[in-house]
Amino acid sequence: MSFLGRGGGGLAGDLGEEHPDVTRAEGLQPLRTEQGHEVEATGIHVEVDELTGVYKNTTRGIVAQVFRCKPVGSEERTSSEATAVTWLTPDEVAESMSEVYALRFLDALDGAGPHVRSHDGKQLTPAR
Repeated sequence: MSFLGRGGGGLAGDLGEEHPDVTRAEGLQPLRTEQGHEVEATGIHVEVDELTGVYKNTTRGIVAQVFRCKPVGSEERTSSEATAVTWLTPDEVAESMSEVYALRFLDALDGAGPHVRSHDGKQLTPAR
């Protein structure tokens, strides 16, 4: 599932990011917080599964921890955070999202995670 966020200008799929002004403990709150956020933004209740990747935006200093989730109920809807909600195939993900966001979905599907990647907000950056 992905959603068209109001602020990002493109399709997205995860809402939990660790910002520079958030402590490590706050950033690693129980997964029920992320589950609640998905419901709030999209109307879909999810069951949180395994960690599939950790993605650092080196430009903004934001770390996103991405978990595979399974829908378990409710109907999709729009909200103040999501102007559209849609279900995409892997090919559609690659075609409709920027590289760094599409990779989060594709990494979650490949079963080889968790992946650890860095990017500048637009492209992957080399590991240091």
